[in-house]
Amino acid sequence: MLSTAKRVGNRIIGNPEQTVTTISTETYLKGIQAVKDPRHEAVKYLTTLFPIFGWITRYNLGWLTGDLIAGLTVGMVLVPQGMSYAILASLPAQYGLYSSFVGVLIYCFFATSKDVSIGPVAVMSQTVAQIIIAVDAKYPHKWASPLIATTLAFVCGFIVLGIGLLRIGWIVEFIPVPAVSGFMTGSAISIVAGQVPALMGITGFSTRAATYEVIINTLKGLPRTKLDAAWGLTGLFSLYAIRIICDRLSKRYPRRARLLFFISITRNAFVVIVLTLASWLYCRHRKTASGNYPIAILKTVPSGFQNVGAPVIDSELVKALGPHIPVATIILLLEHIAIARSFGRINGYKINPNQELIAIGVTNTLGTIFHAYPATGSFSRSALKSSSGVRTPLAGVVTAIVVLVALYGLTPAFYWIPNAGLSAVIIHAVADLVASPSQAFSYWRVSPLEFLIWLAAVLVTVFSSIENGIYTSISASVALLLVRIARPRGYFLGKVTLTRNLTESREVFVPLRKDGVTNQYVKVDPPTPGVIVYRFEESYLYPNCAIINSVIVDHVRENMRRGIDFSTIKMADRPWNDPGPTRGNSLSAEAANNEKPALHAIVLDFSGVSQIDTTSVQALVDTRNEVQKWANRPVEFHFATILSPWIRRALVAAGFGIGTPEVELSNEIAPVVPHRGGRRDKLLDDASSVGVEDIEAHSESLPPTSGTVPIVPVETPFFHFDLISAVRAAEAGVEKPRERAKTPLAKYI
Repeated sequence: MLSTAKRVGNRIIGNPEQTVTTISTETYLKGIQAVKDPRHEAVKYLTTLFPIFGWITRYNLGWLTGDLIAGLTVGMVLVPQGMSYAILASLPAQYGLYSSFVGVLIYCFFATSKDVSIGPVAVMSQTVAQIIIAVDAKYPHKWASPLIATTLAFVCGFIVLGIGLLRIGWIVEFIPVPAVSGFMTGSAISIVAGQVPALMGITGFSTRAATYEVIINTLKGLPRTKLDAAWGLTGLFSLYAIRIICDRLSKRYPRRARLLFFISITRNAFVVIVLTLASWLYCRHRKTASGNYPIAILKTVPSGFQNVGAPVIDSELVKALGPHIPVATIILLLEHIAIARSFGRINGYKINPNQELIAIGVTNTLGTIFHAYPATGSFSRSALKSSSGVRTPLAGVVTAIVVLVALYGLTPAFYWIPNAGLSAVIIHAVADLVASPSQAFSYWRVSPLEFLIWLAAVLVTVFSSIENGIYTSISASVALLLVRIARPRGYFLGKVTLTRNLTESREVFVPLRKDGVTNQYVKVDPPTPGVIVYRFEESYLYPNCAIINSVIVDHVRENMRRGIDFSTIKMADRPWNDPGPTRGNSLSAEAANNEKPALHAIVLDFSGVSQIDTTSVQALVDTRNEVQKWANRPVEFHFATILSPWIRRALVAAGFGIGTPEVELSNEIAPVVPHRGGRRDKLLDDASSVGVEDIEAHSESLPPTSGTVPIVPVETPFFHFDLISAVRAAEAGVEKPRERAKTPLAKYI
């Protein structure tokens, strides 16, 4: 009864009785570690959420020394930068300190990179400013700028946290380095252009407009330059002068390099202190009746954390932020991961992208308790932290203490900081993000198409906005990826015999036409007449299977003999889409056709195919049907170097590899809609009685009884271990059509 029910069920779904050993879903599920031991995997997942437990127990005095130096160094840079970036984001200066404190403190508990410093960054701050302007324009004066910024941090942080917890951080891989560099370069140019007016004291136009408009208006406004330029230009000149002088002296006096390095890295704090002192000396007795001063200064910065508590999330505000959340989330993801990977590569360790996303997500989500705005990895501070000799992520705690001291003890001194000086700090930090000419040229040398993506990202960012620049770079990158998948390279191969010392020789297969890789003067011999060898250079998937099918079929029709003599067929009996030669041209066409070899076998090199799908298998079936129709005879299909058992399973399902007679094979392995009463139903009936392969069946291979076994199972004689054995088997069939070439034996180990 049970066997009858199974036979009926198999008949309904078209599952035949005869079996070939292939991988089964049961085998696949048994190989998944989470299925084997779910409790162990759950514990492992939870422990990986807190990487600090992996190294904190080994913490020592040597590590502490390096972390103290690096933490103090980064803290001295972070305080002025944090306030500068908050102003760039159209927020009061103290919000930059809030974000700075939360970023460096929380990150150390979740980090897999010792070098990355989390906090306010220029590109994110500029984006926050643009989002605040956009929301305020649509809903005038409905929400305060800090509320918009903190809500944005909460939503984006929650999204990034979810991506990290679900372990889908691999989506970041779809955005290549040139695309990231392009919008970073364009953003840096945009930020620098927007800070020049504040540096020079020029007002009277919006610095949030398109970059080219800001540059034009700045040039027009040069005659209106104010006294602020004395502080701004002096500060900017001093920052670059200190860095250049220290770098040159370090090369001239290597023994003093360490001392000069620390002098160089304190330049931000030193310049801000000097400019603040000069501002206080000049402005303290020059306050006007309206409360203004001769130059723009920071004025009151509240001491400590203000209104710490649960974030206020307005659902209507979240809805208003909806169109801007993708770009803000992308910046959080890309900038941080790019920086973390860069320093991991430089310092010889590997980061965990998913864990880094968790760190960013937790930082921004919990940061809203302190009213922080979006924070991510900073390139300049990370480079400074790495160069200072940081040993562990715990250096972030030291930096957090420095920010805390500044927030509670130094805010009265911040009153006199000139805005032009903060603009100088921003310009000095952001200018390093602009790609150098050599870097841009390297993109051109490696991939001209990706260079065009980089250039497009820069131009769109400069002439439109950072948001459009990001979308342009990502869209162009994804489009290029799809084109590369859908239009892959592939070659028809021929033989070249390599000799060594006139005694040793071996055959290799290279493209028949010049490919720009092999020597153009090497003579390539085509395979034996009647045999075609084709190499795939991309996974065989639904976007590219149609074009590969066309390439192979067109090659067969052009170079192989048509098996049907149309001179014996009446015009009325010929198919409408392939009527053959005209009456007056039939003799010459037939003579030309007879000069071509008869097609016997097609060898497909699958060494570059890592994935295959249903649509592509159907396309391969279509290829088989079309070439056999052209040749008017069965054509062998040999497959070399199959990389995956799932590829083997799919090919067997379509009748490849097993030598099934052509009469038993269906024209369709994957019909879009069911066919009733047609050839497919007949084939299913035949399959139930004659038998084709049961793909889901699985049985253990019997142990060898002798010292040698086939390297590829004998039940699939048309699957071969390498290309040479596949071609030899196909050519042997041409020479001896009644004999089937056997798979070569290999020594059993």
